[in-house]
Amino acid sequence: MRALFVAILSGLFMVACEQQSMTEQTQFAYPETEQRPVTDVYFGIDVTDPYRWLEDDMSEATGAWVDAQNVVTFEYLEKLPGKQQFAASLARLLDYERESAPFVEGDYTYFRRNSGLQNQAVIFRLNAAGEESVFLDPNTLSDDGTTSIAALSFSSSGKLAAYQKSDGGADWRSVEVIDTETLEVVDQIDDVKFSGLAWRGEAGFYYSRYDSPEGNELTAKTDHHRLYFHELGTAQTDDAVIFGDGEGEKYRYVSGYVTEDQQFLVIYASNTTSGNRLFIKDLKVPGAELVVVANDEISDISIVFSQDGVLFAQTNRSAPNTRLVRFTLDAAQPEQWQDVIGETENVLNVAAAGGSFFAQYMVDAIAQVKQYSTTGELVREIDLPGPGDAGGFGGKASDAVTYYSFANYKTPSTLFRLDIASGESVVYRESRAPFDSAAYVSEQIFYASKDGTQVPMIITHRADLDPNKAHPTILYGYGGFNVSLTPSFSSSMAAWLEAGGVYAVPNIRGGGEYGKAWHDAGTQLRKQNVFDDFIAAAEYLIDSGITDANHLAIRGGSNGGLLVGAVMTQRPDLMAVALPAVGVLDMLRYHTFTAGAGWAYDYGTAEQSKAMFQYLLGYSPVHNVVAGTAYPATLVTTGDHDDRVVPAHSFKFAAHLQAKQAGPAPVLIRIEKDAGHGAGTPTEKIIDQYADIFAFTMANMRTE
Repeated sequence: MRALFVAILSGLFMVACEQQSMTEQTQFAYPETEQRPVTDVYFGIDVTDPYRWLEDDMSEATGAWVDAQNVVTFEYLEKLPGKQQFAASLARLLDYERESAPFVEGDYTYFRRNSGLQNQAVIFRLNAAGEESVFLDPNTLSDDGTTSIAALSFSSSGKLAAYQKSDGGADWRSVEVIDTETLEVVDQIDDVKFSGLAWRGEAGFYYSRYDSPEGNELTAKTDHHRLYFHELGTAQTDDAVIFGDGEGEKYRYVSGYVTEDQQFLVIYASNTTSGNRLFIKDLKVPGAELVVVANDEISDISIVFSQDGVLFAQTNRSAPNTRLVRFTLDAAQPEQWQDVIGETENVLNVAAAGGSFFAQYMVDAIAQVKQYSTTGELVREIDLPGPGDAGGFGGKASDAVTYYSFANYKTPSTLFRLDIASGESVVYRESRAPFDSAAYVSEQIFYASKDGTQVPMIITHRADLDPNKAHPTILYGYGGFNVSLTPSFSSSMAAWLEAGGVYAVPNIRGGGEYGKAWHDAGTQLRKQNVFDDFIAAAEYLIDSGITDANHLAIRGGSNGGLLVGAVMTQRPDLMAVALPAVGVLDMLRYHTFTAGAGWAYDYGTAEQSKAMFQYLLGYSPVHNVVAGTAYPATLVTTGDHDDRVVPAHSFKFAAHLQAKQAGPAPVLIRIEKDAGHGAGTPTEKIIDQYADIFAFTMANMRTE
């Protein structure tokens, strides 16, 4: 077996060497991108955008440009000798049965299962006799597997279920209601976006939507979210607006949630992705008014649990690392909250199940879990298998057990069953991933960023890696929106590791690994800290001998795509390959598309102030591609149905790079048809995408 692996590994490195000579000889004839300059004026300063026309992604001209780019890109990718080997490796690593934690609704126990290479996981259920049957199979909803199901929600009795359908990965969705006995669709509504589905008894459910945008719904600005109630069997046009239509009630993001005991309607409202207002209504009191709990957006607050009229909420108000508090509606103001689990030096996230709270702490991005009573008394610490991340621990108040998963970068996810009363954990479902974890190591180190800040990074690779040579390395990052990159297993990245690659993930500022202060240190006029942290991570990998600039690739998606775009334009000498995916790349105009204005907490906007405009202009990837510069080999990836980070960002960035590239490395854009921001991507497309990305990366590692 080991001999076979070595043979495969050697073959992939030989492919890289062969492709290197191929790349050097290739003269890229990129499709011509016409310049149609549009000039905007910011604080008396002219900024010209030659590719503004690419923002109209529904025009014939843009469609022709997309097709022409894809012809060049896919012709190149198809010729890479390593692609088929990576595709075979990815298919093998993904071809194993995966199953979610079970949950009970009504008379059935439900769970999701993917038999291996199914495009979408199937929702199954067990009856009281333990007989298994299919409940919902998204794979039957489209021929190519691009229709997915999300936000499955059951009525109180479990006799009705509502779920969202997404076509092509779009955030705009339809909702269908199904009778769980007959499996017949009994109701439907449309044009739902960024919404939960919260049932009130059996009568209907709360949901959120924007007005139908004028023009192209994939790019048009959406900035007025409302909460509605849909009564089953009535027309959607008759749905009552519950929140968002009153005076001063215009918000970009509004969501509703009904507590498990059906006593409270909880409404969250905000204008950015950080901080929210909180309103609560007692549904058991006829004619009750909404109670304003938090009427500003200076902190995050979310309801975790309610019992006997007492609400428990997780918040970072007056607690940057988060605390759990309790209050009643007659004493709901922040100064009246009482701590249940106080703030510590580690960031807290709380789940509730079986009359207990499970406090999940991040200790340098590594999970630590403690169980507490509802009065805040420590019950026990949950023993985890090792350093990694644990997720789950949720459930109903009546549950006797809860489930959690554990994984890290080299260990596939294992599902555990926890007895809430005794604290005993047993393996419920061990991973069947065909990956030899014992052959790999995953080590956390700390390095100093430009300003001396210590940043953690986890580096994963084969245990027998030769310390005397530079290795192909992917450095992955995000650095924004309070998102924490905790250790997780990816069958896709396992293919890179098996090929002898190194995978490194730093926990840079802008994320939530060390609470609100860590997040804020990477926002607006401090955004350069994020890029500096990532650059310092690359320099650490090079200085330590793990890799060098000829064997380093940088990768990130969405806000991480911005990270890659900014770093590759600031330090093009630092890496051989850049892989920006669905990136936010035009920092002067991001807020003019879809719900992008809500990202201003992290980015600021060009209209905010002259200082903010100049700061954004100083790092905006689209505006900092310089003619005559040798940029690394770049594969920009996006989806034509991405209505979160519109593909125009990627289109314009690729056009600038192709026009100004002075070096021999290819600059290509891969535009997936019928694909969105990433959620619900079918397995077949995942295999094809990653085979292209890894083959491109390995082929363009420079040799000197």
